[in-house]
Amino acid sequence: MLIIDAHLDLAMNAMEWNRDLTADIDSIRARESGMQDKPDRGNNVVSLPELRKGRIGLVVATQIARVTENHRILPGWYSPEQAWAQTQGQLAWYRAMIDTGEMQQITDLTTLERHIALWEDEGVANDTKPVGFMLSLEGADSLIDLSYLERAYAYGLRAIGPAHYGPGRYAPGTGMEGPLTPLGVELLKEMDHLHMVLDITHLTDAGFWQAMAIYKGPVWASHHNCRALVNHQRQLDDDQLDALIERGAIIGSALDAWMLAPNWTRGKSTPSLCGVNLDRLADHIDHICQLAGNSNHAAIGSDLDGMFGSEQCPYDLSTIADLRKLEGILEKRGYTASDRTNIFHGNWLRFIRRAWKNN
Repeated sequence: MLIIDAHLDLAMNAMEWNRDLTADIDSIRARESGMQDKPDRGNNVVSLPELRKGRIGLVVATQIARVTENHRILPGWYSPEQAWAQTQGQLAWYRAMIDTGEMQQITDLTTLERHIALWEDEGVANDTKPVGFMLSLEGADSLIDLSYLERAYAYGLRAIGPAHYGPGRYAPGTGMEGPLTPLGVELLKEMDHLHMVLDITHLTDAGFWQAMAIYKGPVWASHHNCRALVNHQRQLDDDQLDALIERGAIIGSALDAWMLAPNWTRGKSTPSLCGVNLDRLADHIDHICQLAGNSNHAAIGSDLDGMFGSEQCPYDLSTIADLRKLEGILEKRGYTASDRTNIFHGNWLRFIRRAWKNN
């Protein structure tokens, strides 16, 4: 079955972690053996060959660059101009992947339908197919001013999450409190004008409700789990999930272990000791489906290799291709073939088709 993953930081891994994502997983891990500059060195689970192996043929891939004054707490750049330049380097990597046939950018219904048809063509070997990507901006800090939004839309940016971690120029994010900034309110209005997707991931509770009230266009939560199961501000509570379901949104469940296991301690807890496996992910998917009364709003937004690796993801996942194991887990829980199709790719496809129908 085709899988759509709605959140992967591919260019960040390629450029800031210096990973050649065209290489196989073992080669990337071997290159990082002994490196200690980042906690996930040698533990990566994502590469383009592994995406193809798992039939993860379409992803939402990010640009990301934070503006911050306190680099001891959060990595980032001192100015929006520097952050913009960083995102343009990431864009250059995606374009290089397109030029070599490794990836294919999806920007409209024509490119989407052509790409899905290719991945559904069993006469073409999966290992020869480009991985499709829809471009999203995680945290809007790098938009120097709102004129840069139209520049970004012109090169194919189709979704934006205004917030990330900590303070932000457009919205405070995870670990913070408070509403959107005035600039963030104007950003949402411009995004609405361009018919872009608003990603509410990482918004504060106040920012979430404000954005839901202001924004008229399509909304999704690309990589979020459930606060009822793991109590943290980063997660969505049931009222928020209900509002998203009412809005026709899709919620992509994430695989970061601390979002799957209560009382996780970074640097000390391990997936095995905390019992974090793919069944824990299925718990969050099931919670969304039970709230909705159907399988029409749950999906995958893995965030794998999003500043963590196998040291902080389900212990029964060696590479991203192992997302396929989730199908059997859901089947054992009584999810029908139609339900599993929805969760693996159908919900994302329906959402994107609806969002782009009149573009």
